[in-house]
Amino acid sequence: MKKFLPIFFVILCFTGSLAAQESQKEGKKKQFVYVLKLIPRLLDETAWTKHDEEAISKHFRKLQKLHKEGTVLFAGRTLNTDSSQFGMVVFEATSEKEAETLMQEDDAVKAGIMKAQLFPFAVALK
Repeated sequence: MKKFLPIFFVILCFTGSLAAQESQKEGKKKQFVYVLKLIPRLLDETAWTKHDEEAISKHFRKLQKLHKEGTVLFAGRTLNTDSSQFGMVVFEATSEKEAETLMQEDDAVKAGIMKAQLFPFAVALK
């Protein structure tokens, strides 16, 4: 079974890549993911300020709105509490520029409590 996992992974990636290329040809939106990391100060739960908590509330409300509208496909975070924790938002946009703008407009990023990095993405399975 273990020797089939790499083959399965290659097939899964290839299928996802073909689906992404096909959707781009048809003029559909492209998929992106941005990965979020808390600033080091906020790894300590006692260091959170009211301003930080308000920014996270705005961040989550906006993601809920974008999900309801169909822009955000899914979002979540890891449950570990050390510096390796991260969140991610998988979404659709018409261009990388639009995707970058959406990421930079994230309230947690604008408030400076999270750093974000954008990547092109292809959902292989839903």
